Amino acid sequence: MAHHHDHTQHDHPQHDHTEIDFAEWLPLLEQEAELFTPLYARAAAWLRERQPEPELIVDAGSGPGVISCLLADTFPRARVVAVDSAEPLLERARARADRLGVADRFTTVQAELADGLGNVEYPADLLWASRSLHHVGDQRAALSGFARGLAPGGMLALLEGGLPARFLPRDIGIGRPALQSRLDAVQEEWFTEMRAALPGAVTETEDWPALLTAVGLRHIATRTFLLDLPAPVSEEARAFVVTSLTHRRDKLADGLDADDLATLDRLLDPGDKASLHHRPDVFLLTAHTVHVGVKAP
Repeated sequence: MAHHHDHTQHDHPQHDHTEIDFAEWLPLLEQEAELFTPLYARAAAWLRERQPEPELIVDAGSGPGVISCLLADTFPRARVVAVDSAEPLLERARARADRLGVADRFTTVQAELADGLGNVEYPADLLWASRSLHHVGDQRAALSGFARGLAPGGMLALLEGGLPARFLPRDIGIGRPALQSRLDAVQEEWFTEMRAALPGAVTETEDWPALLTAVGLRHIATRTFLLDLPAPVSEEARAFVVTSLTHRRDKLADGLDADDLATLDRLLDPGDKASLHHRPDVFLLTAHTVHVGVKAP
């Protein structure tokens, strides 16, 4: 999914099933980031070993600021700037920072990542971009903007790729087995169309370390972080799986056959004992990959 995230809105009527209004995705974005916090916390701790005392951290494509606030917590002396194109999400980010007691060193900037980092005043010692770059048409140009926004010796942590989430066994006792694999295939087609419809879209080989190098950074590390929430899951995890699959059903319906759609509808029906709301076998297993590049000191 979603990733899901610079939260940009696109006006492409010929591809309107690929338009994303990220403000509408707010519940999903918050649910996901809160649930995935253990994964992000491990990634942040790993970054801290390489960049222990950043003065300024920028979260590029911050969404509602869950990770921005986690970074503020991980780096208690740093100032954090959350950059996103959707003001409703930045409002949520500011409210979260206030609630968590980090508002005195937390600011937001509204900007399209395609245009760089907006009016962030100072270069960043650590720039975090979590699945936001892939919502920009020209990813290389945006990465160049990120690199320009780094201080000498500054570090860019680019979270792109990993493994698609799994939350059900292959055979769930209803419908044809391997529903999730078919959903993944339709999702990939949707993603390709979404990218093609972006303003200034440029096809790019998704070799993220090579792209970091191409914009003048030194690729120093890549690591993948696992999120493993086995059955029986918490109510929060179950709610996220329901929200996530609801979004997919709405987004991917055109690409699914009638049988798979019927199975999805059963999985999403709170009144059906075979649904995600009641099944004991729901789990959440996924992995996110972080690529790190450093600007010459």
